[in-house]
Amino acid sequence: MRIGQESARKASSTVDSGQTIHVVLTPRTPDWDITPENIPLDVLYEDAALAVINKRAGMVMHPAPGHATGTLVHALLHRYGQRLSGLTDTARPGIVHRLDRGTSGVLVVALTDVAHQRIADQFANRTVSKEYLGLVFGRPKARHGTIDAALGRDRSERKKISANTNHGREALTRWSVEEDFPGPGVTLLRAFPRTGRTHQVRAHLAHIHHPLVGDTLYAGKQWKGIQEVSARQAMARFDRPALHAHRIAFEHPDDGRNMEFEVAPPADMNALFATLRGGRRA
Repeated sequence: MRIGQESARKASSTVDSGQTIHVVLTPRTPDWDITPENIPLDVLYEDAALAVINKRAGMVMHPAPGHATGTLVHALLHRYGQRLSGLTDTARPGIVHRLDRGTSGVLVVALTDVAHQRIADQFANRTVSKEYLGLVFGRPKARHGTIDAALGRDRSERKKISANTNHGREALTRWSVEEDFPGPGVTLLRAFPRTGRTHQVRAHLAHIHHPLVGDTLYAGKQWKGIQEVSARQAMARFDRPALHAHRIAFEHPDDGRNMEFEVAPPADMNALFATLRGGRRA
């Protein structure tokens, strides 16, 4: 840095009125100690600022204890390398928001720091529209509703997020019935989370006593109570929460145009729906 024509060698250097300060910024060099892996990605859209990915169920978002390889970040580094934004810590380049390991669906990735900050601001300001599809146990009495329950680490079961907490944060989820399966007594819901808390949709649906099929953390083995044999067997085999991030809409971080992406549920959920319908069309 220079003040006028002189180098500023000390933090205590004084600046006089009218002097010009010259600052040279060195390019950011990301310090990502992660080996890229050639893992296929279902890319719905990409440009210079961002990418939109259809994440498969079972893929962990970023390296963590027990998941040193095979994560989405490993795949992103192979495809985008140093283009990924670096505003988060060194284990999460490009990651603006998350989906649980067992959740499939649409996810936005930032390829520049500017895009990352602007998209993150949209999430913080709650202007991003998100929609999930989830298959739940039971049949809600109403056709739609709102769950307004602060969420935090459960007081009794530390692996859970719930309203039974000492340090809850505001959480709001709207929901509506998409399809009834009256025989087995389960229901396909659309969920619209207004906030973005950890496990929000899973925890909120469990809070209203309609946990997700396949969610062993929040639902246990409720499939054992299903009377229809084919439905019970199909739900017993379904080994993840039946939750899919179906749609997302936001403003492009560079030019503000509306971006909206929608992706259909994956094959495992569709196969489960088909079994529950028992030959009946949707």
